[in-house]
Amino acid sequence: MLTQYRSNAVIALGGNLPFQGADPKLTLRKAIERGSEMGLVIRGISQFYRTPCFPAGAGPDYVNAAIRVETELPPAGLLQVLHDIEHEFGRAREQRWGMRTLDLDVLLFEDLILPDRKTFDQWHSLPLDEQVRATPEQLILPHPRLQDRAFALVPACDVAPDWRHPVSGKTIRELTADLPADALAEVVAL
Repeated sequence: MLTQYRSNAVIALGGNLPFQGADPKLTLRKAIERGSEMGLVIRGISQFYRTPCFPAGAGPDYVNAAIRVETELPPAGLLQVLHDIEHEFGRAREQRWGMRTLDLDVLLFEDLILPDRKTFDQWHSLPLDEQVRATPEQLILPHPRLQDRAFALVPACDVAPDWRHPVSGKTIRELTADLPADALAEVVAL
């Protein structure tokens, strides 16, 4: 009997707008349940955290979390499932980095670098002003901004502290410790 191989991935969750009257914490909980219903095997759920909206003052604070999952899906299939869940929870992709009911991002998928190292490096080194305007046409893994984002790293450290970034070689725990103290202070456990 052949057994289907399951891959491990870490997914960031966030939201700062209510959906159908429910606050973002409830939306994130329901999105995790929905992922399980759609075949994702949940292996870890981080604490929920409050983080300030970016840019500062642009809207209500976010609720952020991370989950570690096992899946039989390839990376693009996982991303499609996440987009389907976002859509079910009222996500409208109208503005990059805008307010939203739900945001689901694949932070890492095994030790893959996708689509290739050159493309990863281009997105990893993209200046901030271009990051706001540019949207990749394909999934970039690991997430090219992961090392810069306390709101993603702190929850990811709850579920995958020893996962090693395939480019930098640092663990999630080490990447988190490298962040400035003021950035870490903005991520408050709920």
